[in-house]
Amino acid sequence: MEKKKNLNIYKDKDLRKTPFDYVLVVVFSIVLVSTLYPFLNVLAISLNDATDTVKGDNFIIPRMFTIQNYINIFSKNSLLGPFFMSVARTVVGVVTSLIASTMVAYVISRRDFIFNKAVAIGFILTMYVGGGLIPEFLLYKDLKILGTFWIYVWPMLISAYNVILIRSFMDGLPDALQESARIDGANDFIIYLKIIMPLCKPVLATVALFVACTQWNSWMDTFLFGNNRTYLSTLQFELYKILDKATQTVNDIHSMAEKAASVNPKSIKMAITVVAVTPILVVYPFLQKYFVGGMTLGAVKS
Repeated sequence: MEKKKNLNIYKDKDLRKTPFDYVLVVVFSIVLVSTLYPFLNVLAISLNDATDTVKGDNFIIPRMFTIQNYINIFSKNSLLGPFFMSVARTVVGVVTSLIASTMVAYVISRRDFIFNKAVAIGFILTMYVGGGLIPEFLLYKDLKILGTFWIYVWPMLISAYNVILIRSFMDGLPDALQESARIDGANDFIIYLKIIMPLCKPVLATVALFVACTQWNSWMDTFLFGNNRTYLSTLQFELYKILDKATQTVNDIHSMAEKAASVNPKSIKMAITVVAVTPILVVYPFLQKYFVGGMTLGAVKS
């Protein structure tokens, strides 16, 4: 009975709050509000009446709820084809980029590859020195990928930053894993495919999200290298054209105030932001679990 009483005393002591705990609650509450406010503000403006938005910004609740801003985006604009093109370029771009980046990272992470440091330095230099837009255009023209689907794939196939990131993760893997596999008769491809790749899930998920966000949000390559091919149009490019059209409408129409207000560029911009970011928000929770914790903990007992 006495032992149970002592445990209750310790439990009560553990539950006591110190002034520092209240300070932490206030600080993290401020961080939470400052983090969520921009998203809630964008959503509120996108769901608020355009004429009311002109009067002033909403906070986190629409003053005059409406879905007219989304109707303005989707009506008279066929976004189904561009949406599937964006999905296709994102999926193909992520898969091909992961395959190419991991292969290169595996090669330069090998300690028996005598040129690994030189190749790594070469990749790092590309992060600071670029050829420019005109050399890129001429290169894509010589590769005959202008106006084709591959204009979305080849230029983003390998990123120096992603290669260095994956290489750094592979450097932290125990050498004993590869050595034991070689003793069992495994070659480099088997080691890469069946040992290294499964252990690299956290960094692969991170890189996959980086590449997916870049592919999904990209529209400049469609504008510059798509050669006005309708079937190559992406969702982001179509949303850009809708926003540009809405801005021109407001600038050109002075005598039709009601129509200009009904296509307020700020309301359209916020609705476009919600449409563009929603797929990434849906995918992120499935990848987030790989961001924390290592996959090699306890894999080898030394």
